[in-house]
Amino acid sequence: MSPPAVTERVQRLERAGVITGYRVDVDPAALGLPVTAFVRVRPAPPQLPKVAELAAKLPEVTECHRISGEDCLLVKVHAASVEDLETTLDKFLLHGQTVTSIVVATPVPPRPLAVEGRSTR
Repeated sequence: MSPPAVTERVQRLERAGVITGYRVDVDPAALGLPVTAFVRVRPAPPQLPKVAELAAKLPEVTECHRISGEDCLLVKVHAASVEDLETTLDKFLLHGQTVTSIVVATPVPPRPLAVEGRSTR
């Protein structure tokens, strides 16, 4: 494809909301944050908005998802040490219960979605 055709296709995908942004993958360990954890949060009933706001404010939180099931939120946290992770968890514990899973390996790292065979309109 010619460069103008590629540019037009990318712009069309951006306008359609298929491409919503561009990002750079950074290795947290290279930044001194070797501990990664997923934290399931079960806030007390009126606390859900506060937990979401807290997650948005903390720089060590890189993702926060509203989920189904007994827990309401799934939060991805990066920390310099287990002690620093504990400090972060304590902030969430003010609003409800947490269950934490520390990442020991990532056999499938984040990757783009496969788009072959899917309509891009």
